[in-house]
Amino acid sequence: MVHDANRLNASLDALAALEPGFARALERVGYPEPRVRATGYDTMLRTIVGQQVSVAAAASVWNKLEALIGAGCPPDALLAQDADALRACGLSRQKQSYARSLAELVLSGEIDLHALPSDDEEAIAELVRIKGIGRWSAEIYLLFAEGRCDIWPAGDLAVQIEVGRLLGLPERPDERTTRALAEKWRPHRGAAAILAWHHYNSGVL
Repeated sequence: MVHDANRLNASLDALAALEPGFARALERVGYPEPRVRATGYDTMLRTIVGQQVSVAAAASVWNKLEALIGAGCPPDALLAQDADALRACGLSRQKQSYARSLAELVLSGEIDLHALPSDDEEAIAELVRIKGIGRWSAEIYLLFAEGRCDIWPAGDLAVQIEVGRLLGLPERPDERTTRALAEKWRPHRGAAAILAWHHYNSGVL
């Protein structure tokens, strides 16, 4: 579990033994803190609300939604709202369709966000059934909400940039290459992603 600092650090030590670039990164920026989100509907709805907007804008929309329909934006309460009310909170028509898809799947029991398949690929396939949730969003949820150790969001731009830098590559690897490079890092790829973000945000080259 990458939620646990000791286990995260142990995974990073294992990566450092495999890749000198990771060892140098740890020397430069130190060990990252675990990144933890709650499991369930609330976190997934926040993911939808936050797509393609700033953190501040997402927080504003979320606060307006909670003021309208209650803490945590319960799925039944969300579905009871009309489009104009949700638009007034800042939810575009597209995001309303995504939010309704999530709420309907959760209420019907078709998706149980607290009992996803233990196989990572099966869990990702389950999550992308939600309208507006692609592979990257599913991977981020599994990594930070469930703390799964071997999730590798190879499509993330910052991960690609840092993998290129840390491995001394001449250019940023694309998603396919980033995924292939990480095969030898199993089962610690989640820790590799967290270190990549930590190094990226540190501004250290």
